Amino acid sequence: MKIYLVGGAVRDALMARAAATPPAAHTDRDWVVVGATPEAMADAGFLPVGRDFPVFLHPQTREEYALARTERKTAPGYHGFAFHTAPGVTLEDDLSRRDLTINAMAVATEHADDPAQAPVIDPHHGQQDLQARVLRHVTGAFAEDPVRILRLARFAARFPDFSVAPDTLALMRRMVDDGEVDHLVAERVWQELARGLMEQRPSRMLEVLRDCGALERLLPEVDRLWGVPQRADYHPEIDTGIHLMMVLDMSARLDAPLTVRFACLCHDLGKGTTPADVLPRHIGHEERSARLLKGVCERLRVPTDCRELADVVAREHGNIHRSGDLSAAALVRLLERCDALRKPHRFQEVLLACECDARGRLGLHEQPYPQRARLAQALQWAQAVDTAAVAALAQAEGLAGAAVGGRIHQARVAAVHDGLSAATGRADAGD
Repeated sequence: MKIYLVGGAVRDALMARAAATPPAAHTDRDWVVVGATPEAMADAGFLPVGRDFPVFLHPQTREEYALARTERKTAPGYHGFAFHTAPGVTLEDDLSRRDLTINAMAVATEHADDPAQAPVIDPHHGQQDLQARVLRHVTGAFAEDPVRILRLARFAARFPDFSVAPDTLALMRRMVDDGEVDHLVAERVWQELARGLMEQRPSRMLEVLRDCGALERLLPEVDRLWGVPQRADYHPEIDTGIHLMMVLDMSARLDAPLTVRFACLCHDLGKGTTPADVLPRHIGHEERSARLLKGVCERLRVPTDCRELADVVAREHGNIHRSGDLSAAALVRLLERCDALRKPHRFQEVLLACECDARGRLGLHEQPYPQRARLAQALQWAQAVDTAAVAALAQAEGLAGAAVGGRIHQARVAAVHDGLSAATGRADAGD
């Protein structure tokens, strides 16, 4: 029995050494065991957990250890693989089934604590591709698993200065043309999409998926945004697809959570369906965006928190951008439409997504977004209203039901009006 550390932990240690920086901490290390059987692993105290192929938990660390294996495709798409494990399966056999050369390196377990200083087992020249900043498939077996297209796009977002090898991009295009991505299950698409959105430069993921044709198959609502013009006075970058990539990268720059980044991805879907005769204007695109978003979320089974936030942003981002000119009554109506009073934390994320949208434009990356602070303050003024006291007074006057709610609404409008007046007075005094 021989144990090796493989994959991302080795890759990142080598990258850290080249950059003279501390290696990233890996909570999930990938271990491969060569020359063992399931019985031998159990005898050594490892706990079996794998269903499709033998994977075991270490008795102390609870890290996963997989027997070296080969695999053979038996059906289209992600499902349909036959796995073979046996003591005769070599480490090189196991590394050959991996996706990218930079992920197909290993070090012996005795060097796992410092893989950057260890002899690296590198049969597919991953170190060379690390130095050249290239994402390259290991073997033709890459084509057997369409999830690898998504994984490569995600790695492009993580390592934005890496290029995709021309032969790898050509292979990905053939996979798309052969219909492989059409067999992907929603859960895997969402999983990889979500992880890619959380990487350093999410726009690179979309760029790679577009280059190989996969974005049109997986997210046609997003893909059709490229080439759609916008008014240059609002969008100096003009192209809606370019704007989308800038918004996503701004969400990464502002360290936004996944909910916000997904909302950024979907906020302008309706612009892809604007009639050509009214371009570059996009009247009513917000409602069209919300309708298209619903289809995306159902198709990919998007989690509820991401779905709900994206819906609010799609419908209201234009109104939030224009909120600096709204009256107190209009501000309270906006807060109510966003359900901000019941879900203030979500509203803060709505405002962050809108800031990403406003600053994700050519030449406007450093532009302030005062709407965010103004609406957050308006919410605080509205929240300060003692609704129980207002309701009790209204009921004492004989009001009930919607009339009580109307009285609470009026009290909130008055509170926001007073707050705005006081703030304006302070500003005037400062002048």
